[in-house]
Parts: sequence; structure tokens; C-alpha cells
Amino acid sequence: MSLFTSIVPALGRVARRDGSSAAAGDAPVETVRPQHEIRETDDAFGLTVYLPGVTRDNLELTAEDGQIRVFGRRAWKQPSGWTQLHRETSDAAFELVLSHEHAVNIDAIHAELRDGVLRVSLPKAEALKPRKIAVS
Repeated sequence: MSLFTSIVPALGRVARRDGSSAAAGDAPVETVRPQHEIRETDDAFGLTVYLPGVTRDNLELTAEDGQIRVFGRRAWKQPSGWTQLHRETSDAAFELVLSHEHAVNIDAIHAELRDGVLRVSLPKAEALKPRKIAVS
């Protein structure tokens, strides 16, 4: 089973970190699906998610019910003593939901965030790994 046929990004929706949806009249927060890449080896799937401006404190990664969910929030803070002349970045929430059909060993997932890039190793469940069969 290939990750490309079993992991499908969910449609984007405005959501808060607690999972609730934003209500009409709430302060607008841009929610975007981050750019990402998915790779596969015999033993694992690899997920790379690009999250510029997101820190570990503003990042949540969960794995349950056949889904991997990445949620992050970028909040811009003006350095003290500086006057803003121009700004093209905005505060934003990032959300990516991937379905994996229980093809992943959830207990062995490893994640690392460095320089705005989240790298997640998703080891395959034993049942998915190729096996060499001895022929007698």
C-alpha cells in the first residue's frame, strides 16, 4: 500500500487549536494548509511540512483514529524599539489533516522541527512491510 493512495489531505477549514470552528464575528485569523511532501521507503513514510514562523510552542502534532493532524500558529511580534514600515506576513493558523488507514505504527512516530521545517517519520505497521519469503 502506498502512502500516496492512502493519505489524503482533508479539505481546509477554519479551526482553532482546541478543534472548534471559528464562529461568525470572531476576529479573522487566516487558516492555511501548509505546503508538504510525502515520501515512502520499505519501512516508513516521511512527511515534511513547511511552517515558516511557527515555533515548537505553537505547534501540535497528533495521531489518532487513522489521522495525522498538524496544527500550528504563526504570530508576528514587532521587536521593541522598531517602527513597522512595511509587512507582508500575517498571523495565521496552519492545519493539515492526513488519513493513513492505520498503516502507521503510531507508537514509533518521531518528529523534529528545525528552521521552520517539520520532519515526521511515520514507521509502517509491521503488516505493511515487505517480507522476504523463503522458497523450499
